[in-house]
Amino acid sequence: MNDPTTSVPAFHKILTPGAAEAEVQGWQATARTLPVPRLVGHNRAADRHIVAYEDVFATGRCTMLLGDVIATADRHASALPRVTALIDAVCDSLLAAVADSARTAPLSDCVPGLYLDRIRPGGRIDTWYLSGRLAVAAPRIDQPLPVHALTGHLFVVNGIPMRLDLPTIVWEAREALGSSRAWVTALTQGDPTEPNIADPLCWLDFEYAGRNTLAGELAILLWYLLGMGGWLVPTYQPDVYARTLPLHLPPVTTPHLEHVDHDERHRRLEVRYTWAVGAGRQAAIDRLLTRVRADLAPAAGLDPDRFLTQIGHFLALRILGVIPPGRLTGQDLLLLLAKLAETQQPGTVCETFTRTQPAPTTGLDDRTDDDHTHAA
Repeated sequence: MNDPTTSVPAFHKILTPGAAEAEVQGWQATARTLPVPRLVGHNRAADRHIVAYEDVFATGRCTMLLGDVIATADRHASALPRVTALIDAVCDSLLAAVADSARTAPLSDCVPGLYLDRIRPGGRIDTWYLSGRLAVAAPRIDQPLPVHALTGHLFVVNGIPMRLDLPTIVWEAREALGSSRAWVTALTQGDPTEPNIADPLCWLDFEYAGRNTLAGELAILLWYLLGMGGWLVPTYQPDVYARTLPLHLPPVTTPHLEHVDHDERHRRLEVRYTWAVGAGRQAAIDRLLTRVRADLAPAAGLDPDRFLTQIGHFLALRILGVIPPGRLTGQDLLLLLAKLAETQQPGTVCETFTRTQPAPTTGLDDRTDDDHTHAA
């Protein structure tokens, strides 16, 4: 569908006037440094605005989104270099934003939607997790175990003793991510997720574009690669992938809860899980972690050897603040809480957060006509 003001094939977003103005301002803030689609129209009406961008798939500028590149490489080893190249391009783009616009600034100077709005008292995280209504199934007892009761439990995850004190986690995140706390910031797209990154690299969707923290960008991308893209989004928000990813292939594997044991007398909850990922997703995670340690963590003002601990509050906010826990199965909620607990552990224990078990490649042989490596 073409915008009436241009012959360029266009993608249209229908937004409220305020959201449209913020989107255009975000695009303007990032367009001078980041690869972005052309803004080809902004039509204003009283109750809605239509923002039109170049359709990078219709013009042939891009062929797939990051989610499709990863899913293709999960099935066909020939696409693995393409995954690594795209992650490198994303990292290089973030470094270019730092070089162009970095400054240390309070969180109040940043786009509020992904952090300040979600962590505020009475916001979605309080409503979802601290209301006292959330519970998980527990062996050996006849009724669900309230999540708030886990505060006094020893939570053993894959053999590692941990604590899961949700009220404290939320309070500490609120303190650490307070509006006056200063971070290294730059003008970025703000939501680096698999549906927002096209290949060859082009950033899409500017709802959260503007001044953002580099620590937050790393947390968003890392958790999306680990938990959102290969598990939660296709499971609980399949319309997102169906609507945005040209191929929207299902995950070849997902995390699996293997064992749960609850001992009420000793107030102990033990879980064991495997965090299996496909070869393409493994390649994306590995390359991002390599780049974080090599250059992105220093650029963000983080210690490469401690960056997981230093972005722990951002990770907690992403883990808690995206998918409503009431929609999760009991097993998936326990998996999510296990990953949350890992973000709160000091030092080397936190390295377990990124530990995965690669699944073998599946699907058709690389030489068949059904190989989507070069799909448009």
